[in-house]
Amino acid sequence: MWVTADGHIRQELRADGRYDEARGNRRSAYTGRYTVTGNHLDYVDDTGFTATGDVRDGVLFHEDLVLYKEEQA
Repeated sequence: MWVTADGHIRQELRADGRYDEARGNRRSAYTGRYTVTGNHLDYVDDTGFTATGDVRDGVLFHEDLVLYKEEQA
């Protein structure tokens, strides 16, 4: 699970190549598939929208978002 610093956006990157992004109280605001090549991610939303991301120094830069790996309890 990746989250913004304020916790408003939560992005689950699942092992099956699917993602589920929640925004605030809106669960599954965006869903689709993703692929990873090295540190680069390519996203294709279920509506056909595409986006990219890169992991640098343990931080996910997804378009204009900055997400941090959520610590597991």
